[in-house]
Amino acid sequence: MSATRGRLWPEFTKGLVKENPTFVQVLGMCPALAVTNSAINGLAMGLATTFVLVMSSLLVSALRKLIPSQVRISTYIVVIATFVTVADFALQALAPGVHREMGAFVPLIVVNCIILGRAEAFASRNPIGPSVADGAGMGAGFTLALLLVGAVREVLGKGSLFGLSLFGPSYEPWVVMVLPPGGFLVIGVLLLLFARFAEARRRAAAALRAATEESR
Repeated sequence: MSATRGRLWPEFTKGLVKENPTFVQVLGMCPALAVTNSAINGLAMGLATTFVLVMSSLLVSALRKLIPSQVRISTYIVVIATFVTVADFALQALAPGVHREMGAFVPLIVVNCIILGRAEAFASRNPIGPSVADGAGMGAGFTLALLLVGAVREVLGKGSLFGLSLFGPSYEPWVVMVLPPGGFLVIGVLLLLFARFAEARRRAAAALRAATEESR
């Protein structure tokens, strides 16, 4: 049991920072640019994608020995589309305003390369527990990325966060931030910061290893 738990935690946490699907693997850029003009939209898209990731990983892993290799990609897409339909209907019922703002991008989760990639690269080759942990971690990392991008764009572009005014009526919003060029700018800056942070971590780890070897 402890060995299983010891494996699940790294599988979950790797998607948050080390293998973040947006800032490291640079996947899922279409929704990251299109629906992140507000924090609530980014959060809703992230949660919907996480649901599909977890459920499709669970089912693909459970059926991995029964799916013929010749039709595995088609099977994965059918599985993903099923859970996207569930997420689409749930979002439409629970948050119709958010659903209207995101438009066609919720059904387009079907072709999100993060989901199909995790099904093919991980869930189809691993047991259910690690597959669910991997899907949840990648979904959480994707959600955090969309939430961060959406929050920055909403604060600068509207002077609000989750619809709550932060700076009062005197604030002059940066309108470009809620337009597509603002999405490219924010994601570009965050990718740069994330890369610098990752490089600093690698250098610190290398310095620690060198110091440890010298002490020996």
